[in-house]
Amino acid sequence: MDETYIWIKGQWKYWYRALGKAGQTVDFLLTAHRDKKAALRFLKKAIRPHGCPVQVTIDQSGANTAALAALNTDIDTHTVPKIQIRQRKYLNNLIEQDHRAIKRITRPMLGFQTFRSTRTTLRGIERMHRIKKGQMRNSEPPRVFRRLQPLRG
Repeated sequence: MDETYIWIKGQWKYWYRALGKAGQTVDFLLTAHRDKKAALRFLKKAIRPHGCPVQVTIDQSGANTAALAALNTDIDTHTVPKIQIRQRKYLNNLIEQDHRAIKRITRPMLGFQTFRSTRTTLRGIERMHRIKKGQMRNSEPPRVFRRLQPLRG
């Protein structure tokens, strides 16, 4: 789990991202603040569809540490074990390298104008990045489109 900065209308906003052990994107969230409340919201959003992780690797961010500690106090230890927190700078390199794909596309844009358009654009960038990593596959056969005939009359 890590966050990166995105320039929106003259201010830095925060793009939280989580990756699985093999480098698959688990979830992402754009927030205005980098604090315990935002990190906790992101963690709950990421855990909801995927389940509780065994351990989370983060950098030395105090907000992420506080959010994970708060999440550990909310977890019922009888059903799910507590999340182990690993704070290692170099173990977080997998996600730092994955940020590169986002930064490579957003840096030439010179920032965004609205929070909403930023969120929509970043979702599209993340989706394309997932497709490129082979994480999203279409289970349906491709549709065959008929060529439309011009209207007569």
